[in-house]
Amino acid sequence: MFGTKKWLALVSATLTALALAGCASTGTTVAADSPPVVPTDYLIGPGDNINIIVWRNPEVSLSVPVRPDGKITTPLVEDLPAAGKTSTQLARDIEAALAKYIQQPVVTVVVTGFVGMYQDQIRVIGQAIKPQALPYRNGMSLMDVLIAVGGVSEFASGNKAQIIRTVDGKQQKLAVRLDDLLKSGDMSANLSMRPGDVLVVPESFF
Repeated sequence: MFGTKKWLALVSATLTALALAGCASTGTTVAADSPPVVPTDYLIGPGDNINIIVWRNPEVSLSVPVRPDGKITTPLVEDLPAAGKTSTQLARDIEAALAKYIQQPVVTVVVTGFVGMYQDQIRVIGQAIKPQALPYRNGMSLMDVLIAVGGVSEFASGNKAQIIRTVDGKQQKLAVRLDDLLKSGDMSANLSMRPGDVLVVPESFF
């Protein structure tokens, strides 16, 4: 007969093997919270609104949207690429373009409406109240995303939700527990989001 320690070890090994087999069969891994993304400078994206201020030249200072092709147009500068640049980089580019018409222009760019780069947006699909794409923010958590989309619908199967994440060019599916987070207040289920994450909230089948 097995001793108590041997029996407990056998049970533990069996449960571990079953858990691993379950993950392998679904292709989904249980999400473990990862360190937040290291903060970086905000990159302007299509759909952002920017305020261009040219010192002592109010006639060419204005607010413009970044077009879907990632470019902007101002009275003296046409089709200037803006997407993928910081506000400082764009300001220097505008100064270079305006230097043909204004002596030593001084430009400040302020982003007033945030959408961000397409590949960095957080997307929420399925049984959310307001499925949508959200601009990623430094330190963004799963709870932040759920607040932005108004939570999940009454038909959602929250504990079967997944985050689809691309790491080093490979796609991962991470299991998340939305019901535990929203209904039970289990903050261990409040994971850190990463740029480009897709939160999939499936429908519950009764």
